[in-house]
Amino acid sequence: MIRRADKRDIKGLIELLYQADAVHNGIRPDLFKGNTPKYSEQDLEEILNDDSKPIFVFDDGAVLGHAFCQISEVKNHRLLQDIKTLYIDDICVDENARGKHVGKALYEYVRNYAQSIGCYNITLNVWEGNDPALSFYRNMGMKVQKTGMEEIL
Repeated sequence: MIRRADKRDIKGLIELLYQADAVHNGIRPDLFKGNTPKYSEQDLEEILNDDSKPIFVFDDGAVLGHAFCQISEVKNHRLLQDIKTLYIDDICVDENARGKHVGKALYEYVRNYAQSIGCYNITLNVWEGNDPALSFYRNMGMKVQKTGMEEIL
């Protein structure tokens, strides 16, 4: 049910990106335009061909969830240890499939994938006010790594 996304998934990915945008726009309309997916179809075609940015989908005859990932490595940095990280850029479960463990299955799949390619950690960002997402990630075992702050002028 979970696999690497391909071109046939673009329509389903776009639908989920609209849902993710609705959540973000509801929390921060000052930052998110609303009714706008993060990526265009052309963007997605490019990302699908980039092995450093794998996208995974939960496919049950339709795309019920996705996880957009980015793999990065630090090597020979003056200050930082060498490290390979899998960053979850976006994870979304279709609003009609929430509460059915689709998100948990996707996260566990991504965790296993990260381990299999030698990653040290998984990172992501959660917008303040997105309490369901924060609770979900804590339940998955994630802990706060750093805190981003702002002052609106």
